[in-house]
Amino acid sequence: MTDEQISELLLIDKPAGPTSHDIVDQVRRIYKTRRVGHAGTLDPFATGLLIVAVGKATKDLQRFVGLDKTYEATARLGATSDTYDLTGHITVPGTEYLVPSAENVSQALESFKGGYEQKAPAYSAKKVHGQKLYELARRGEDVEHLRPTKKVDISEIELLDFKWPDVMFRVTCSSGTYIRSLAHDLGVKLGCGAYLTELRRTRIGEYKVEDAKKLEDWTT
Repeated sequence: MTDEQISELLLIDKPAGPTSHDIVDQVRRIYKTRRVGHAGTLDPFATGLLIVAVGKATKDLQRFVGLDKTYEATARLGATSDTYDLTGHITVPGTEYLVPSAENVSQALESFKGGYEQKAPAYSAKKVHGQKLYELARRGEDVEHLRPTKKVDISEIELLDFKWPDVMFRVTCSSGTYIRSLAHDLGVKLGCGAYLTELRRTRIGEYKVEDAKKLEDWTT
């Protein structure tokens, strides 16, 4: 079967570990074609719904990129990370802070509803003067003044569970929202610091992770 004959849209439940590009490479090997793409990157530690198109279906990928997305996330309070997630350098503040109550956390999350001006993380793929921010940051350059700000829409956000120091929440947001930035900003609002430890994407537009398959389902 040629590339022009193949037209598949795959809903994949990405595991933690591989990059989104790793998943694309595996799909290329399964279908024996280079014509494979995905809509919406997930970080290696993140899991959940990844939409992958094969063959002629890649022409339709752009219509998925701008769709709203829903995530279930866990943030750890009481410390910060230079990458805003568990993969970075973790710093425990030296100053005293009050341990927030569940009500404090719920109110802080609620304050993001409707959206806000969100700054891209220093370790992100956003390009500035033709270079990715994380490339500049890893070289030790000061990128604070280079980080772009964007208005993101938060249509729904709710506290799912809170047992110090971990906060689990669900958020529905516009495309391009950084959930690790949201976790960091939550820590700033609470005055105790926070970073993202778990992330699972459960929905992209009308597509849900419950309808997705594991990648090995296509190989068996």
